Order: sequence, then structure tokens, then C-alpha cells
Amino acid sequence: MARAAQRPGSAAYVLHSHDWSESSLILDLFTRDHGRVVAVAKGAKRPYSQLRPVLMPFQRLTLGFGAKRSEDAEVWLLRQAEWAGGPAWPGGAALLPGFYLNELLLRLMVRHDPHPALFDAYAQTLQAMGDPALLQASLRAFELTLLRQLGHLPQMSAETVAAHAVVPGRLYELHPELGVREAAWMGEPQAGPIVLDGQVLIDIEHALSLQTAIPSLMAACMPALSELKALLRTLIHYHLGSQTLRTRQLMMELQQP
Repeated sequence: MARAAQRPGSAAYVLHSHDWSESSLILDLFTRDHGRVVAVAKGAKRPYSQLRPVLMPFQRLTLGFGAKRSEDAEVWLLRQAEWAGGPAWPGGAALLPGFYLNELLLRLMVRHDPHPALFDAYAQTLQAMGDPALLQASLRAFELTLLRQLGHLPQMSAETVAAHAVVPGRLYELHPELGVREAAWMGEPQAGPIVLDGQVLIDIEHALSLQTAIPSLMAACMPALSELKALLRTLIHYHLGSQTLRTRQLMMELQQP
């Protein structure tokens, strides 16, 4: 009888974990080669398990999986996990925003759909979040990358419907269904829709085209951080449907006096 084929290993991060039994865990993983994967880590809760100190959020890991039982198996078997090195997670003020990134991936990504560029952007974002001065820019850069990789962000350097090139100095809206369009509001900016200067949109589109997008995207976002925060919140909420992000709710509650 032919032996079941081994699943290839992959670089990965733990997005979420919960108890499966007295000694085992169910893990929601973001892997570079397989996308989002759910795996069981048998014995990971035992005091002397080699998996126990490794399976933590925000640590880059190298994982090995058990043999395929079937091609469409929803839950994989984790055989091996090793720390892959890299800078230590800063925690502190970045902790809750880090869980916000994880929740975005859990809610918006389907399973077994690889996005290597998004994986690399996640790793770059975690590193950038260690600097409190870059925290907001890194969050906006990751949100933009996530939406683009999942097909939810239109080309930013042209009007989506009219197909006219975006012009620096003119103001534009970003609509969940209609995409980029020139702003028609002529009154006070505070009373109308949130708008972005065309140059910001052009710079964002250029940054998204680069292989190492996060640092360039952070720079492109800097001139309009507050506007982008509100626009991207609306866009993400639209694609989440009726779901509510728990981490965002918690962050808002903590900011209240």
C-alpha cells in the first residue's frame, strides 16, 4: 500500500490558538506557502512539550506537517515547529494592534489560498510596529496591502469608473463599490466625504507595485494618516459584512476617558 504523501513544510505565524483537549491545541496559522491553515498540535500543552514554548503569536516559525489523509482535509496535523529567528516581538503598545492584524487575516482570508507577498508584508509590518512613531503608518500600509492582495482595492492612480488618470492636487474619494472617483463636494471639507489628494493616491499605487511594499507604503501614507484610517475602516467594514472586529472595538473602548 502506498504511503500517504507528506505535506510540505512552510514558514508560518500563529494567528490564534484554542484548547482541543487536555493536552492539545487547535491552531489557526498563516503560512507562506499554504495560506491560512488550521492544524492540531497534539501534546503541545504538556509541561515538557517542545512545541509549548514555540507556538506563540508574532514569532516567525518553520513548521512541518503530517502526511496527507486527503487532499481536502480541513485540519492538518502539526509534526514540528521551530523558531525561525528574527527580532523579538516588542509587545507593549503594539500588542493590541498586532492582534488586530491577526483578526483581519482570520476574518478576510479563506483557507488554503497562498499569498506569499502578503505573508512577507505581515512580517515587515510586525517589525515596523516596534517603533511607536511608525505604528499608525505600518497599520495603514498593511491594510492597503491586505485589501490589494485579496482583490478588494482598486488601482489607486486612476478613477475606477471614468478611467481618467488621477491628477496631483485634485481631491478624490475612495468608495467601497465605485472605487476611486473625483470628489464632487465643494463645501467645507469637515462637512463632506473624506477625500485624499491625488498625489497621495499615486504614491500609494507606486508603493504597492514594489517588492518590499511596506516601508514605501508607510512613507506614502504619512501625509494622510487620519484620512486613510477612516477610509480604510469603511472599506474593511464593507468587506467584513455584518462581522465586528473585536480588537477594534476593544481599542476604541480603551481610548475612552
